[in-house]
Amino acid sequence: MAEIRHTATGKRKNSVARVILKDGKGEFKINNRDFENYFPREILRMIITQPLEMTGLVGKFDVMANVNGGGLAGQAGAIRHGIAKALLSYDIDLRSRLKKEGFLTRDSREKERKKYGQKGARKRFQFSKR
Repeated sequence: MAEIRHTATGKRKNSVARVILKDGKGEFKINNRDFENYFPREILRMIITQPLEMTGLVGKFDVMANVNGGGLAGQAGAIRHGIAKALLSYDIDLRSRLKKEGFLTRDSREKERKKYGQKGARKRFQFSKR
């Protein structure tokens, strides 16, 4: 019998994560690396596991994710988004709980571009009257 896989794509900032959930004992592999190795900060690991903890499915799935682009915080958010979307293909009844917590909504905030004649997006050069 073929093993059942649930796949989804998650995005945040400039990061894109392709997430695969398969039946297992709760192992995480990110870019073929160990979970604790790839995300050294505890808060990022907590962000990633939020959808599984909220639905009570911790330890039921092995999570494999390929993620690229952006920094570690953006990648963690992208993986969380991908896990939440993959859980929907496992059980559509989880939708209302995941939606209420905001895990299914793509965080659309992006970095604002630098403007010409300025130091950054909003910061100006110092004004000199004389």
